[in-house]
Order: sequence, then structure tokens, then C-alpha cells
Amino acid sequence: MWLDRFSGQSTPAGGTTPNRYPSPAPRRTSHLAPATRPRPGLSPSRSNVSLDLSTNTSSVSLSSPTKAVNGSALRYEQKPPPNVRDPTLVLRDILKLGSEDDLNRTQRGLDRADIDEEKENIDFGGLSLQAFVDQELPQKPPSSTPSTRAKDKRQVFEDFHKSISESDDVLNNVESNLVTFQAELGQVSAEIENLQERSVQLNARLENRRQVEKLLGPAVEDVSISPTTVRAVAEGPIDDTFMKALAEVEARSKILERKKSEQGPVKALEDVKPLLEDLKAKAVERIRDYVVAQIKAIRSPNVNAQLIQHQSFIRHKELFPFLARNHPILFEEIGQAYINTVKWYYSSNFGRYQQALQKLPLHTIDQNDLIGVEPSAPKRSMLGAGKTSQQQHDNFSIGKRAEVIKSKNDSVIPSYLAEDSKTAHYLEVPFRHFNQALVDNVTAEYAVASEMFSTASYQQVTRKVEETFQPTFALGHSLTKSLIETTTDCLGILICVRLNQHFAFELQKRKVPGADSYINYTNILLWPRFQQAMDQHCESLKKVPTSGNRGAAAAFSLVGGDASKASVAPHAITQRFGQFLHGILSLSRDAGDDEPLSNSLGRLRTEYQSLMAKLSKGAGDTSKRPRFLFNNYSLVMTIISDAQGRLAEEQKEYFGNLLAETKAK
Repeated sequence: MWLDRFSGQSTPAGGTTPNRYPSPAPRRTSHLAPATRPRPGLSPSRSNVSLDLSTNTSSVSLSSPTKAVNGSALRYEQKPPPNVRDPTLVLRDILKLGSEDDLNRTQRGLDRADIDEEKENIDFGGLSLQAFVDQELPQKPPSSTPSTRAKDKRQVFEDFHKSISESDDVLNNVESNLVTFQAELGQVSAEIENLQERSVQLNARLENRRQVEKLLGPAVEDVSISPTTVRAVAEGPIDDTFMKALAEVEARSKILERKKSEQGPVKALEDVKPLLEDLKAKAVERIRDYVVAQIKAIRSPNVNAQLIQHQSFIRHKELFPFLARNHPILFEEIGQAYINTVKWYYSSNFGRYQQALQKLPLHTIDQNDLIGVEPSAPKRSMLGAGKTSQQQHDNFSIGKRAEVIKSKNDSVIPSYLAEDSKTAHYLEVPFRHFNQALVDNVTAEYAVASEMFSTASYQQVTRKVEETFQPTFALGHSLTKSLIETTTDCLGILICVRLNQHFAFELQKRKVPGADSYINYTNILLWPRFQQAMDQHCESLKKVPTSGNRGAAAAFSLVGGDASKASVAPHAITQRFGQFLHGILSLSRDAGDDEPLSNSLGRLRTEYQSLMAKLSKGAGDTSKRPRFLFNNYSLVMTIISDAQGRLAEEQKEYFGNLLAETKAK
């Protein structure tokens, strides 16, 4: 009776047998034929009791795979390849049921044994098969009877059925997971395909955008200004960043003008232009305030204007061209305010410096120090400052005075040292210091003006510099006049001429034309005064006494003693004349042909020769006269022998001829 639990027809009342797929084992018919005595509860038809395992197979079939989503790569059901092992056999191996033949043989053996045993031992007691199965059996002690062995086998098969059910559940879960995974895999495949399509679209859009940016990028860049630039112009300090922002604004402005002329009115350009104009107006306003503040700083007491010029103006030189291009009227007003300020600055400072230089003690050389005047005349201060020089000096010897021209030291004496100096100087010393300082300041100011007024022409910049230094130039001319107006120091005046020429060459080398008018007017002051002093020396030679007695001749001789012995000795005037001529020639080594120096020396030399001829008449008898002249000319020739230059060679040649003439006599 226990076999009906494995029968496909034995089910609880009202229950239905679940549909299952047929077992992979071959289905077999029952070996029990209809009995002559039908047993209670058994159908007269053929028995379905069998060891066929098909009734234990899973009632849940693997559903057909869901249809893949459109676009999925799993469009068709994939079938396993033919060389894959049958899953049923794999499952039997897992459960250790043996092969199919072994199972069939076992089933056939169990069927025969059970049938035979039922024929002999099973007694249903008038109960139906179901009632007999459901009744509780009495517990019997285990024995090795056939009934006990049947129960053991039943337990084995029940356990086997339970394991099959559990495996079926596992397979159901696996099937469900696989179906879910397949559906999800289809969705992922669809999403991947969608992502691929979107990627293609994005790549196409990106390429199109690159092409558009390649075409529109430069155009947009030309007409756009970054917020950083706007912020730097409107709010940032005046520094290098501001200069770069200003250059960018001007570059954008030029591009807009060019595009407008080439393409005509464009909406984008019309929209940007007002904003750009407002930004430029803001920049002009800030530049105005900055420059005005720096100009006011120059007017502060004890301020170094050149420091402000270099740190504020030259360093930010791009401000002024921008201001000139965008607001010419304001640029002219600021430029004029700057010129007026530095004009006052230079005039006030050079005025104080001039006063300090006029306090320098100077050697007084006046009409009492002419060649033909006796050296015993009283000395007076040249500038009327009440300072008489106590130092011994030779008015006619050049000595070391020429070093002031050859020196490469461009430093000048400060004002406080000039006011406290106790050493006497020649007139070329204050002349040199004042003009050296003036040339240096003109050079510095011309550099500043060239940067500030870079939009102006060369001539306009030069006129602005001349306008700036006009009061200072007047101070320099006034100082020069005070130094030379009463002096007869031809050597000092000629040294000032050479210094003025040196300054002119220095300005040309520095390419600074702003002081040309000052240099030219200084030459106009020096050369006429030099000629006047030379004329005074010539007049003094004319006034030398030439009495016929020997006492007068001997009084001017270089040696004392008996007049008859000293009458042929060189005259004292010859000594002074030779030293004076040597100094003039030393300062005229590189003199040009256009200078009036040659004529002045010719007049002086003529007067000296006339004087010697007159003095020779008082030398005694006629035989001593040529000797007297020879001695004087020989002394002059000896003094000027080391002089060089074209003018010195002419004088040497002239006196050499005189020596030859007197020697021949």
C-alpha cells in the first residue's frame, strides 16, 4: 500500500495532480495484472503503481525566455551546444542515483518483490487504500521482517523524494534568477545600445561645436573683454596689471573699428561699443587722477622729482599715449600742468645752487693782471663778495687748470659744500659744476618728456623741454656773465669755452637737443668776452714804457745787476707772454678753423713783436739788438715747444722764422 504515494493517480480528495514534465527515464507499465480477486480500493483498471520517477519530476517547467527588449543583442534564444551533457544525468550524479539502466533494474526488482509480498502479507482489513494509508500503524519493534525492510525502503524513497523536491525548489530559484538575469541583461544591452547611440550623437555635437568654435572663437574673442580686465581698469591699482588691461582695451577698440569699416554695422559690435567706450572713459578718469596726484607730489618740499618721474611716469609710460588718443584736450592740459610744475622745480633748485656757487672763493684776475702791467698792482675781489684770495697763483700759467676739461668725473659739488668751502678756485670751477648739473638734469627730463609726449613730434618734445628749462637757462647765463664780465683771465674764459663745447658734444652723444639754445647762447657770451680780454692784453703791451735809457730796459729784465750786462737778457714780459701763449695753445689743441682764436693770437703776437723791437733799441749798441731779440724769441720758443696741435705748429713756425732772421743779423 505504500507504493500509492509515488503513484501519479493517488492524490488527496479534491486535489489535483500538478502537471510535470515527463521524467527523462523511460516510462514503464506496471507488472501487476488485474487480479481475479479485486482488492478493496483498487481500480479494476490497470494499476498505475510504478517506480517510474516521472511523477517526481518538477511540475514547474522552464518558461520560455521573455522576449528581449527592442535593440537588445539577445534577439533569439540561445540553445546549448550539442556536446553539453544532459542536465538530468548531471543531477543524478549529484544525487548519487547511478545511471539510468541501474535505476531501471532497481525499479524492476522492487516491483516484483513488492507484488509478491503484497500477495502474501498485505491485509487491508476491509479498508480502502487511502484509509489504510492514513491510519496510524502501531509501533512495532524493529525487526528484520519483510515489512520492516519495506518501511526502510519507503523511508529511503521518501528522503529521496524530499531531496528531489528540494532540488526542484533550487532549480526553480535558479530558473527564476536566470530569467530575471536574462531580462536584466536584455535591459542592460538595450541601455548600452542607447548609450552608444547617445555617444555617437554627443561626438557629432562635439565635433560640430569645435567647428563652430573654430570659426566663431576668434570673432568672439576680438569683441569680448574678460571680467578680470574690466575689474583691473575700473578698480585695480595703477600697476603692471592695469597697463596690460589698458593695452587689451585699446586692442579691442582697434579691432572693433576695423571690423566696422570692413563689415559695416553689426549688431554685436554695436552692443559692445558703448560698453567699451564707458570702460575707456573710466580709464581716462583714473589716469587723470593718478597723474595729477604725482604732479602735486613734485611740488612738495624736499622731494626728489626724478624719483617720482621714474617710478610713476616712465614706469607707466603707456598711460600718456592712451590719454592722448582718447582725450587729447585733457592730455594737453595735464602736459602743461606738468611742464609748469617741473619748470618751477628746476628754477627754484638751480636758483639755490647758483647762489651757493657764487659763494665760492675765486682768484681775482682783472685789469691789474694784464701782460703789460707791472705785477705790483693791488688785487680786488672779482664778484664783489669781499673775499680776496690769499693763495699764490700765476695768472699766465695754465698749470693744472686744463685737468678740469680732461677729467671724466661727472660729479658736481653739493650746495652745502660750496657754501662752506674756503679754498680759492678759478672761474671755470663754478661754471663747470653748474653746467654739468644742468646737462644731467636736461638729459633726465628729456627722457621723461619723450615718454610722456611720445605721441608728439621730435620738434614738439624739444620745445617742451626748452620751455621747461627756460628759467634755469636764464640762471646759467646770469652765472656765466657774473663770472666773466670783469675778468681778464683769458685762460679761464677759454677753459669755459672748451667745457661748453664738451657739454655740447655730450648732449649730442646722448641725443638730447633740448639744451642747444643754451649752449649756443653761452658761446655767444664767452667768445666776445675772450676777445675783449685779448684786446686788453694787446693794449697793455702797447702801454709798456719804452724809454731810451738803459735803466728802464733793465728794470723789465729777468736778471738784475749792471744794465750793460743785463740789457740783452730776456724781458719779463717775454716770460709772461710765453706762458700765456703756451696756455692758449694747450687749450686749442683740437681747435677748429672757425674759431676767432687765431686772429686774437695774431694780434697779440704782433703787439709783442712790436714791443720787443722797441725794447731792443734800449739794449745798447746796434750789435746787441739782434742778440736781445734772439734771447727773447728763444725763450718763447722754449716755453711753447711742448704744445701740440695745428695752431701750436703755426706759432712754432712763426717764432722759428724770427729766430732765424735775428740769428742771421
